[in-house]
Amino acid sequence: MAEGKSLPLMALPVKTLLHDILPNLRPQDVVNLAQCNRFFAGLCNDNGLWKHLLKRDYNFTGEDTARTSDWKLIYRGMYRPKVFVWGEVNHGRLGLEKIPSSTVYGVPYPVQLQMRGIRIVNLVAGGMSFHALDSSGNVHVWGTLNGEMYGSDSQGFCQSGRRARTPHQLDLPAPICSISCGRLHSSCLDRNGSVWTFTNWGRPFRLASPVLRDAEFAPKQVECGWTFSSFLTEPGRVFVWWPSAGHMGEIVARRMRQMDGQGKMVQASGQQIIPCVPWDMEKLPVMLPLIPSLPGLRETGDISHPDGTRLIQIAAFDHHIIGLTNRGHVLKFGPMYNENEVSNGRWEYLPNFSEVERIREHPVFQEPGDGKKVAAPEAMQITHISANFERFVAYSTGASSVVLIGDVGTTVHSQPKIIPELQYRSVISVVLGDYHSAAVTADGRLLSWGSFSKGALGLGHPSFLKPGTAGGFSTERDSRMRREPPAVTVPTEVRFDNQIGSARKWYCISATAAGWHTGALVVDLESENKAENLEDLETDNIDSQTFARPFGSDHFLSTWWED
Repeated sequence: MAEGKSLPLMALPVKTLLHDILPNLRPQDVVNLAQCNRFFAGLCNDNGLWKHLLKRDYNFTGEDTARTSDWKLIYRGMYRPKVFVWGEVNHGRLGLEKIPSSTVYGVPYPVQLQMRGIRIVNLVAGGMSFHALDSSGNVHVWGTLNGEMYGSDSQGFCQSGRRARTPHQLDLPAPICSISCGRLHSSCLDRNGSVWTFTNWGRPFRLASPVLRDAEFAPKQVECGWTFSSFLTEPGRVFVWWPSAGHMGEIVARRMRQMDGQGKMVQASGQQIIPCVPWDMEKLPVMLPLIPSLPGLRETGDISHPDGTRLIQIAAFDHHIIGLTNRGHVLKFGPMYNENEVSNGRWEYLPNFSEVERIREHPVFQEPGDGKKVAAPEAMQITHISANFERFVAYSTGASSVVLIGDVGTTVHSQPKIIPELQYRSVISVVLGDYHSAAVTADGRLLSWGSFSKGALGLGHPSFLKPGTAGGFSTERDSRMRREPPAVTVPTEVRFDNQIGSARKWYCISATAAGWHTGALVVDLESENKAENLEDLETDNIDSQTFARPFGSDHFLSTWWED
């Protein structure tokens, strides 16, 4: 290049543009650049680029789903996302200031939870509570962390039974990246790589064993089981701990008594902020044994595994952990009831959840008696897992997604439960309550099935649904007698316009479930262009200055976007 001459932007390698230049631009500049010509229009719509911008500007990773597309659409909606909750109302778990009056059976349809001036990017349900992560890395909680314990308002949030009737923000030492909830506790991973555990919302402890300072043991994923917590490292090692039992439980109880004596009762401020009193837990969690040697998997559609076989994801539930390898093997570890019994557990490979040849032999893909035959998958690689209480799910992604369901009793010989209507639906996330389930699809739909569970399915008030309809009563007589509606066996779409009374275009980004309740993070695709939104359903205007320096970024964000 001659001295003094500039190089046209289009002359740069595509890799340089995508990896080094576009990710460092303001979103508005990316949109403006896309209007220059077809080349930049295609480049500036790259999914990987918008996924990066979401993480940089909004602390949104989408790692709790298998999403591979629509990142630009989500970026647009993430300026004003909406949180919906429904199901059981006891212990204040829905966080609603006013419970809808027609809730004989809990709240059986999605209701928007007002979170004024807060941009929620992830929602996680606990046994009797919700935890939410915002774009600045703050954690917001509502409900009761441990509804089995009594907690009065005067005792403060040092008590596990203290109720947060509406969303409260936790004042923590560092921004949080991810959250996981057990039945009566929760754990999270902060931006510094530290793992925090809550047995109450006022006095979280940080895992501080010197061993964990080794880069080899740096947490990659934090996952709560029913009564324990765990984390996965990059090399594939798993650590577990019981915050309310065994030796660690004794340490926690002793520290709580000390703090009680010091008067650290942790009362929330008038702004509903809980001033957490953090402390360090020196005890090292227990490390699980390595996974066994595993067979090669055929017809996965993916042959690139230069780094060997290792765990890349875990899902925890009642006394067990499910593991997933980078090659698609599904394993189960357990049972483990406390830290002393971990040595009695072992990793068990589940071939009927991993090998496409075996899955093709499942009755659903043969000639089922109910006539609901489904085409057998030509290729398959399990890429995601989830678990809660007594069930787990392993699923592949894409248009040919396959969803396999197991439970705590699943063994090497067990066949998965396969719901015909859930196959090949482009499922990107499956969440589990105690007796109900929900799945998010790539096109932003939310499907639910299972027990009515005080309205946790979110399919509508049964009294207003036609008898025999999913979520409704079986007959008019059942309606008059106020019997509980029957379970829903076919995954049915959840609507988010019950409070409006007219059809609207909604896009479900993610969902969560636990106990007898469900929540979802949703984008209203029409809210930006229509002014007739009901005032009580519209999120209050968010001051853009609030997010002038969002999570991990110095970029200024404001309401911009040109369709």
